[in-house]
Amino acid sequence: MRKYYTRPCNFHYGNYAKDLVKNKKALPLAGNSHIVFDQIEIFKRKKGKITQSKTYSINEYKTLKKDIKSSIESDLKKIISKRKDICEIKFNEPQIMGVLNITPDSFSDGGLFFDKTKAYNQANQMVNDGAKIIDVGGESTRPGSETIDQEEEWKRVADTIFKIKKNFPKTIISLDTRKSYVMKKGVEYGVNIINDVSGLNFDKKSFDIISSKKIPFVLHHMQGTPNTMQKNPKYDDVLLDIYDFFEEKINFCIKKNYKKEFIIVDPGIGFGKNLDHNLRIMSKISIFHSLGCPVLIGTSRKRFIEHIVTKFDTPDRTGGTLASVLYGLSQGVQLFRVHNVKEINQGILVFNKILNTN
Repeated sequence: MRKYYTRPCNFHYGNYAKDLVKNKKALPLAGNSHIVFDQIEIFKRKKGKITQSKTYSINEYKTLKKDIKSSIESDLKKIISKRKDICEIKFNEPQIMGVLNITPDSFSDGGLFFDKTKAYNQANQMVNDGAKIIDVGGESTRPGSETIDQEEEWKRVADTIFKIKKNFPKTIISLDTRKSYVMKKGVEYGVNIINDVSGLNFDKKSFDIISSKKIPFVLHHMQGTPNTMQKNPKYDDVLLDIYDFFEEKINFCIKKNYKKEFIIVDPGIGFGKNLDHNLRIMSKISIFHSLGCPVLIGTSRKRFIEHIVTKFDTPDRTGGTLASVLYGLSQGVQLFRVHNVKEINQGILVFNKILNTN
């Protein structure tokens, strides 16, 4: 467990951002001169549970003690480094991952696309609506859900994956699964990315599949299992605990000769988190840039939106989803996993255009 953590903050955008970097008043985020930061928030962790934080300009930190300064400089190298393309996905602009649940019981769209024809048609629609990635899943991981047989899970998604690869060869397919058997089958069918909500903790053979096939993956955080994760989740500090989890997993992968540039991190909004946890993660989401990996968030239709809006809740929660996506975009998040691709894409395009107009 580290003692100091670095979060880039106070972002600027567009041509103004480029001028700040040119005049050495700001630093680029992930090698992107269109979004830069001129302040950093430093967290100091004491005895696990207690955290303190203080904000400095990008030049002020240089006056701090040697051990703090060394930690910050190491983090800054990762924060400003350009993210390498993954499966031709470029991270200098926001990208959308469309959700395709081929299940009878997912929390939002369970049963809607369980029919193979409907599943393919939905994938087709999401591609046309601007999804760069289609995230296909055959097992519900909603709160309280039970594990299903691996062969049944694969059977649900196989035909749709085959048809997407055949008819949309340039579309990236992410396979949402916790099981090495399903991962292996998916890779054989041309799946490009593995998205394991357990963070590779459910099936110990999962990493071997990903590593041997050199497949990129989403390193997702979840406390507990889908069946137990919402039963009074607890953390010392949710933000830093998740950071520690990511750092440990990334270091493990590196030691096993797996390339770090193949890893995308997702803090797992709603997976073993209550409202306060989710809000803290979202409000400080830019801390995860100091891991040096692309950042993905999946807030689409999540229950935390209902907890905030109460009587103004709607079935698809598009308004709340879009608000969280646009905040993430302003903090440099590169990937967004959503159900309503067209509406979210519209919001991103307009918001991004405004941000980058000076």
